[in-house]
Amino acid sequence: MSDLTNTAMLGIERPDRPPGRRLWLAGLKPFIGSPLNALITFACVWLIYRVLTGAWGWLVTRAVTEGGPQACKAGNGACWPFLAAKLRFMVFGFYPYEEHWRPALALLLFLAAMIISMMPRFWSRNLLWLWLAVVLVCGTLMYGGLFGLPVVTTTNWGGLPLSFMLSSVGLAFGFVLGVLLALARSSKLPAIQVIAIVIIETVRGVPLVSILFMASVMLPLFMPDGVTIDKLLRAQVAIIIFAGAYIAETVRGGLQAVPKGQHEAAASLGLGYWLSMRKIVLPQALKIVIPPLVNIFIGFFQDTTLVTIIGLLDFLDTVRSAMRDPVWQGIAVLEGYVFAALVYAVFSYGMGSYSRFIERRLRTDHGRGH
Repeated sequence: MSDLTNTAMLGIERPDRPPGRRLWLAGLKPFIGSPLNALITFACVWLIYRVLTGAWGWLVTRAVTEGGPQACKAGNGACWPFLAAKLRFMVFGFYPYEEHWRPALALLLFLAAMIISMMPRFWSRNLLWLWLAVVLVCGTLMYGGLFGLPVVTTTNWGGLPLSFMLSSVGLAFGFVLGVLLALARSSKLPAIQVIAIVIIETVRGVPLVSILFMASVMLPLFMPDGVTIDKLLRAQVAIIIFAGAYIAETVRGGLQAVPKGQHEAAASLGLGYWLSMRKIVLPQALKIVIPPLVNIFIGFFQDTTLVTIIGLLDFLDTVRSAMRDPVWQGIAVLEGYVFAALVYAVFSYGMGSYSRFIERRLRTDHGRGH
């Protein structure tokens, strides 16, 4: 038996073997890298620790939970009485206070329909009837005029229900418009292709603010005398057109990623253009572009704040208005923004998580055995 084997069996440490401390450092090296990377890592950990401890102190330890503006002014932490006093205004805006149950119920119905629509076992044509009923009920609740409900004009709509309506309706109709524009731009007919290109590039070439401004200010100038279009409807149409242009380019990328053999297989089966697109090509293209589509959806949910330039107050604008209340001005500086950020983060994270669930279910990577 060799000397090396005898040494190992007797438990005698070889002279060239690093001591225990050096072995421990060698085990950490994959995690900390070079000394410079280790220094950067420890600095980041220290910074995160200081931020978390400072945030915890401001939010919890030093926070003011009771009292009014004077108590918050004397405190050195978050002013939670401000949120308690302004919560309903931040959520519902200038909607009549005694009628807040109507937008609250409409919001709950909308969220319930959205949750049902996310469950694969409910995916059928019956969802169209469900959404038609939900839209009619929510519209009746918000506007009124039926069943003894007082009329509340759209100028008084605001807050979270308005943000959900603008983003969800805009993205729903914008998705349909985007798919049609993508198919038109991929068409072999020159006239249809040119029209789609002009629409897409024109809309994508200007910011959403410009389109909202034109829909609110310029459009009424071209209308006949005595004909007016509701401001909310104009903003909704502008968002639909803008979302459709961006969705069109994303869907077109998915159409180009579908192998040509799929088109040839559909043609060999005798399927026409629309049937092959609906049954074979378009489903594969949409599965491919799920991640970028979700990014667009999240971005447009947050971009509804731009409607403030045309006099509509969405959720973030009602939060700002609450913070400008003379009673609380200069006292509640960050609390409203923290609350708004939390709401946006929850819904954005929910959309991202659901997109990952859909990707796993549809197996967009065409993997096997996952």
